[in-house]
Amino acid sequence: MSYPQLLTPEEKLADAKKLLSLPRIVVICGSTRFMTEMNEADLRETKAGKIVVKPGCDMKSPHELWSDPVAAEALKVRLDDLHRAKIRLADEVLVVGDYIGDSTRAEIAYARSLG
Repeated sequence: MSYPQLLTPEEKLADAKKLLSLPRIVVICGSTRFMTEMNEADLRETKAGKIVVKPGCDMKSPHELWSDPVAAEALKVRLDDLHRAKIRLADEVLVVGDYIGDSTRAEIAYARSLG
């Protein structure tokens, strides 16, 4: 007797996207020093009919939400986890900017590890 093959979470997500007729999802990665370029890429990709996800916070710019250094470090960890979730959700990754630092390099490696 053969048993049906169980789907991986990634396969279930891909199937759900197809059933919902979702357009391709692109995640924008890169240093937040390139937020202007990320916004421009967001416009181009959206115009091309894609769902776009990207960093929502530029912690290099002053803001009351990350003015406390201890809270800022905890927020950075949560935002990194959130961005990895965006990468898992996406069908493709678009790296923006001409600088690839440790965080962006880690995002690229993570995306590659997912295929």
